[in-house]
Amino acid sequence: MKSKTKSKTATLTSTAAEGGEADRAAAAMQRYEALGQEGEKKHEEKEGQRMSKVSHDDSSDKYEKLIGWFQSRNDKVLVALSGGVDSAVVALVAKNALGGNNVLAVTANYQTLSREELETSIKVAKELGIKHTIIEYNEMENPEFIKNDSSRCFHCRNELADNLINVASKEGFKLIVDGSNTDDLNDYRPGMVALHQKGIKSPLIETGFDKKNIRMIAEVNKLSVHDKPSNACLASRISKNIEITPSRLKRIENCESIVKETFKVKQVRVRDHGQDLARIEVEKDEMENLFDLGKLDKIEQAFRENGFKYVTIDIGGYKKSGLTTPEKTVAAASVDISFKKKAQNELK
Repeated sequence: MKSKTKSKTATLTSTAAEGGEADRAAAAMQRYEALGQEGEKKHEEKEGQRMSKVSHDDSSDKYEKLIGWFQSRNDKVLVALSGGVDSAVVALVAKNALGGNNVLAVTANYQTLSREELETSIKVAKELGIKHTIIEYNEMENPEFIKNDSSRCFHCRNELADNLINVASKEGFKLIVDGSNTDDLNDYRPGMVALHQKGIKSPLIETGFDKKNIRMIAEVNKLSVHDKPSNACLASRISKNIEITPSRLKRIENCESIVKETFKVKQVRVRDHGQDLARIEVEKDEMENLFDLGKLDKIEQAFRENGFKYVTIDIGGYKKSGLTTPEKTVAAASVDISFKKKAQNELK
């Protein structure tokens, strides 16, 4: 009996020892994996810092180039200040290059500019400490604009250019600039063509600035709009060939404000597809904010009060130029391509 007990005890001890070895091996493997993950994390952080430095250096070089662009003109400059980060950076660098007394910011308060954008432009001008003029005119009086065909943006910017030129002439400014950047060259921008045809310059394009460069310069200089989502005029929410009216613009602005306030999302578009249908777009990473049935009921009621009968959420998320079809007329495409080639040649 003793020998059997001893044998059984030995077997149990051996099993426990084997289990201990397995546990130690598993623990060692976990430590190894943890070390590997830590090393990988450090590598990613180091690589991220390196890429951030490269991006920062690239933006710094372009900043100096933009400073030089303004100084080489040696003239007072009128900046078309829209309320977005692009034109804010143009105004900032113009001031740093020429001095605040030689920079005039002008914002056009037309029917398609949202109240939020107007208020932001006023705030930015105050931050920069530059003179700011707000001009007012009514785009609704332009029949070519309100018919809302594929050349809508051309007519909008053509009229804007005329008004900027009038202000520049009265104030004694020869150089007029806007905030167009190189990323805009990848989209259909007839409005940019109109501005350039009237002599308005795009220094961000000429010095190679893309959106990342712009945001980095804005953040380094602590501009309040450094992370402000991109925006466009309210007319861009209305489907092509549906007439633009003040009531449509107002209900779009109202509904976008309601969605932002209700769901605490940053980027919102309310697309107007006609008399009855609205389509809500938000960034995909904010879409889960919308999944609240109680709030959705309130949104539906609010949209109905603003004249919409059907309200949809686009599961594809926010898309830049969400109502711009990929097809272009031959004439429009040729203008777009020729302008893009010209702009790219200027960067060489």
